[in-house]
Amino acid sequence: MTFDQAALAVLFAAQSSPASNGLIAFLPLAIIMVIFYVLLILPAQRRQKKTQAMLSALKTGDKVVTNGGIYGTIVALDGDAIQLRIAEQVKVKVARSAVQSLQSESKEG
Repeated sequence: MTFDQAALAVLFAAQSSPASNGLIAFLPLAIIMVIFYVLLILPAQRRQKKTQAMLSALKTGDKVVTNGGIYGTIVALDGDAIQLRIAEQVKVKVARSAVQSLQSESKEG
């Protein structure tokens, strides 16, 4: 094989592989995107749906904890706001989105 034939073989190989090299170069990026979706985005979406379902299912008499750490019992619902009884004769009006979680039955506050 002469030098010209070897150069031609290298040139031919370089011209036929860019399409496959592009796909192979893109594959790690695609794998990283799938891993981020599965590990970060999907759990956050599930948590958001669970929180939305909890907030929409609030009813009078539920014992809740707010984001500020206030324990109270829901005495009234008013659209995007709720009224909490936090002590005898003490009621506060807070945003429905301020409710962090329902208070478990085993705890007494």
